[in-house]
Amino acid sequence: MSHPSSPAAHRILCVVGARPNFMKMAPIIAAFDALAPQLSAVLLHTGQHYDVAMNHQYFSALGMRAPDINLEVGSGSHAQQTAEVMRRFEPAMDEVKPSAVLVVGDVNSTLACALVACKRGIPVVHVEAGLRSYDRTMPEEINRVLTDQLSDLLFTTESSAREQLLREGIEGDRIHFVGNVMIDTLLSNLDRAVPASTVAALAGRPHFTDNEQGYALLTLHRPANVDDPAILRSLLETARLIGNRTPLLFPLHPRTRAMIERAGLQSLIDHPGILALPPMGYLEMLGLMRGARVVLTDSGGVQEETTALSVPCITLRENTERPITVEQGSNTIAGVEPSAIMAAYNKVLAGGGKTGRVPLFWDGQAAGRIAHILLRWLQERAGDQP
Repeated sequence: MSHPSSPAAHRILCVVGARPNFMKMAPIIAAFDALAPQLSAVLLHTGQHYDVAMNHQYFSALGMRAPDINLEVGSGSHAQQTAEVMRRFEPAMDEVKPSAVLVVGDVNSTLACALVACKRGIPVVHVEAGLRSYDRTMPEEINRVLTDQLSDLLFTTESSAREQLLREGIEGDRIHFVGNVMIDTLLSNLDRAVPASTVAALAGRPHFTDNEQGYALLTLHRPANVDDPAILRSLLETARLIGNRTPLLFPLHPRTRAMIERAGLQSLIDHPGILALPPMGYLEMLGLMRGARVVLTDSGGVQEETTALSVPCITLRENTERPITVEQGSNTIAGVEPSAIMAAYNKVLAGGGKTGRVPLFWDGQAAGRIAHILLRWLQERAGDQP
């Protein structure tokens, strides 16, 4: 275990646990580094997502340094994973002695580390606060609500999140609307995105994306969609209908691939109009999204990224914790019924897909706002002279 040894006015222990966290943390680390030595970032990876090759691919693509600390927690039930993160995080936090613990998003590591820090009297900073799906069957929703209640500083991606947090009893002076750090990462990497044609060629289908209708992109990983064989079958059958009309690229999340195999549904994706792909790196996914005619997904992050790219998005869920992507962006909530999905898809092909507008503060500067607000808050709290 190691961490930067140079003294700093305020050392921030920055926690990542799963790949979506990496895209959120990369610009924050860069913004803290720009304010060194007043702010110093110690990067801790809990190991919640533990695919070494995929993690390295993401860190490399995002220009992030390797984690200073890796807890190597691995998989388990939600309870097991949360408890193990807490058990391993506490001694790491005691060694670093941070001025604050910064967590992002809504994964188990987010809540686990926030809880340990709060109980030890270390300030908690939550980036991406106030997002709600109002669906307590989603483990992420529990993580969001509880992390926000534990946090001392809450940074929001959209203005409506403030009202939500105020309704939940959080003081207004703890809430700061700064914009979306995911979009910081997207904008800074857009010119490095790998084109879909390159991805198709590497998969042995070089002309797969050469279609006058363009191509569709599908991502599935939510347990509610992939763990239920009936729902998974229905979604894959709908994917075949889309593949009959538009080439469909389908990067397979490891969980999704395992569930397809377990349910005996492999034949549904063995279709000339579907290109099943291994998990993609960040730059590959960015290129696939940017070039798509339409994206179908159950991912919250993809809803945000397609809004920033003005690419029509069809969300395969009954709700979203990112309402701004529907109200202002390019997102349509379709649920999982084939008729609703196909209606939204047909609207896109007919030229009626939403492109929306890019929300306020999704401008590539969110991490800089976070760094300056956090530094000022820590200085005031410690009685320092800025």
